[in-house]
Amino acid sequence: MHADALPETCCSEVHSAATLWLWAGQAVYLGPSLTLDFHAGSVLCFAVGVDAPFTLRDGRSGDWTVRSATVGPRTTHKIESHGRRMLFGYFDPGASRATTIIGRMTVRHDGIGLTHDAESDLLRLANIEDPDPREILSCVSGAESRCVDERIVDAMARLRDKPGAMIAAPDLAAAVNLSTSRFLHLFSAETGTSFRRYRLWARMLHVGAAVADGNDLTTASAEAGFASPSHFSDSFRTMFGLSAASLLANGARVVVVDR
Repeated sequence: MHADALPETCCSEVHSAATLWLWAGQAVYLGPSLTLDFHAGSVLCFAVGVDAPFTLRDGRSGDWTVRSATVGPRTTHKIESHGRRMLFGYFDPGASRATTIIGRMTVRHDGIGLTHDAESDLLRLANIEDPDPREILSCVSGAESRCVDERIVDAMARLRDKPGAMIAAPDLAAAVNLSTSRFLHLFSAETGTSFRRYRLWARMLHVGAAVADGNDLTTASAEAGFASPSHFSDSFRTMFGLSAASLLANGARVVVVDR
């Protein structure tokens, strides 16, 4: 379960910068290790210790030291890195990547998977001089195993397209021809997360894309539908375990892929 650390030469200065790549419904971070508090995400999180193992702690009594792991939505956890660099992937269940990723973990606990079956390939891709986020994502997820219900895919697309709109569950349910109760049940069953958490995720993606375009966090978060800067800050910390300002203060570069 423990992979050997790669040579120090693989972690040269060219690798020191942090990059956050964003797709429609997906995000990949590669860069310096971050000091994270306990948190619970809205979508599946995939983590890799690029140059050393990390310790994953859940909100109960779980404690694992590994090189790669997945954490499901709404699963309280904390990651303590023992190396200088980490890779994090956040995967929209609309592409059903979450299902295939979980299936590729060697060991599985409640909401947590340990040791990806292509871990050595992921470490190689994360340590090249000019990493390709598409190739990393493909290596993590592999072939997709199923399709999410088209009505739920439509609902998620509507949330991403208009993150700042105050779209309530009954309105979205009616738009996809479902009752509210059926919509909420199907949304959770198909995506593994709740409607409210996914709406929050869509708003976070919008903020990231706006920052990539040069907007400040205050403007971006207001456009995304957050009630105030403190509302955005608290939500970001709850979802990711640190503040957005701290992430950007580390010099993270935000890149929108396939806009």
